[in-house]
Amino acid sequence: MSTKFSGPIEQDPAIVNLLERMPPAVQASFSEEQLSHLRNAVSSRQWGHHPIDLRGTIPWLKYRYYYVILAGKNHRNMTRAQLRASRFVNALMFAGFMTFSAVIGLLLLYLLKSAAGIDLLPDYSFGIWDWFKS
Repeated sequence: MSTKFSGPIEQDPAIVNLLERMPPAVQASFSEEQLSHLRNAVSSRQWGHHPIDLRGTIPWLKYRYYYVILAGKNHRNMTRAQLRASRFVNALMFAGFMTFSAVIGLLLLYLLKSAAGIDLLPDYSFGIWDWFKS
């Protein structure tokens, strides 16, 4: 729905589409100013372009189901509860990333220690070095 239509408001594709879904008596009841405000309200609902935009259908039995996956930067204002949930998820993801990084780092340090022949606990092995060599 475009806001760049330059002809009469009654011929704007967004307005025509909107009015076609109304009874004729209701269509005729709008003033030019009201139609202009309706166009602005309808046209402001722009979905825009998303970095990830996957759409398709999946046939299953005798029906076809559709899916839409959109992802991109959120430009909407969030409520206080949504901000709190977003911060919690971000903190959880950060903690998971840090834990994963620490585990990988410790594993690499253990492999370097084993490769250098350093034996911190005599007569004990986790078996990681033997697994890595094989």
